[in-house]
Amino acid sequence: MPEYLDVFEPLQDPAQDEVAAMLLRLDPDGSRWAKVVRHTYDMIYNGAETGRYKWADLAKTEKTHFGTLFEINSQREFDFADGEGDPDDALHRGLDFSIAGHDVDAKWSQNDGRWMLPPEVFGKLALVATGTDVGSQFSIGLIRVRPEYLTTGSEGNRDKKSWLSPHGRQQVRWLWRHAPMSSNILLQIPEVAVDRIRDSNSGSERLARLFREAEGRLVHRSAVATIARQLDHQKRVRGNGGARDKVRAEGYLIMSGVYHSSVARDLGLPVPGRAEYIAARVVPAGDQRGAFLEGRWWRRAGSDESSSIPAPLLPDEEKRKKKTNR
Repeated sequence: MPEYLDVFEPLQDPAQDEVAAMLLRLDPDGSRWAKVVRHTYDMIYNGAETGRYKWADLAKTEKTHFGTLFEINSQREFDFADGEGDPDDALHRGLDFSIAGHDVDAKWSQNDGRWMLPPEVFGKLALVATGTDVGSQFSIGLIRVRPEYLTTGSEGNRDKKSWLSPHGRQQVRWLWRHAPMSSNILLQIPEVAVDRIRDSNSGSERLARLFREAEGRLVHRSAVATIARQLDHQKRVRGNGGARDKVRAEGYLIMSGVYHSSVARDLGLPVPGRAEYIAARVVPAGDQRGAFLEGRWWRRAGSDESSSIPAPLLPDEEKRKKKTNR
């Protein structure tokens, strides 16, 4: 049997217990960490300016910078204090965060388990994180970085950094493991479809194509920015010449999580968060129940149903129309 599969007596670590308890109090369901990881991917892609939306598009230096952005975004979201460290010991500098009164270093690795651990973290607590944008998942855990958990790199490793050994990876205390985050819709649809969506000089037309392709699926506003590639990209979704007007005649509704989450729920769709949209093709429901819009009931159209009637106005659009007609 390999050594790392031997049975080891678990070590008590009251400090780790206190940090874990604090993190779980701050974010019981992991939704705030999900937002941090999603935002960090979106920042590093910078899709509104570059059009990029996948890890392979990034330069090596940008991939390396991801961990720094993750640390910054985590501190902004949770308002962690800086680590205090030991001013009399250069090897025990202040780590990234102080959580529940304990210094904690933040480590991100795109490759699960491959966190680079420098000597100043040895013996300290580390918050280890990883994720996959393709899988729309992230993991956050804690570990006390003990020498018996480590394996060193090659002799040419001038920074003397180490990694967790197979046994060490088993000692990570996972607080969120393979937890969901908002998906990157541009990674969920075929690449040929993304190319087809982008093949237009009009930002509103590109977004109309995106919502047709992604019908019934959540679309994060970062994908909207990446496809629009224009100032005020959210405006390109709305009416008054935006994507919503372009697809209404075909029976499509484009719903915002800020204003239309109840409409999406009534239609039996995934409910968009405040940073998300969802589109659906709808038809009159007759005696059936669904969403009540513009004085009648509507339901989501089946894949084999044609939409001969334009989609109704959404509640905020109807209010604006009545105000304009006064």
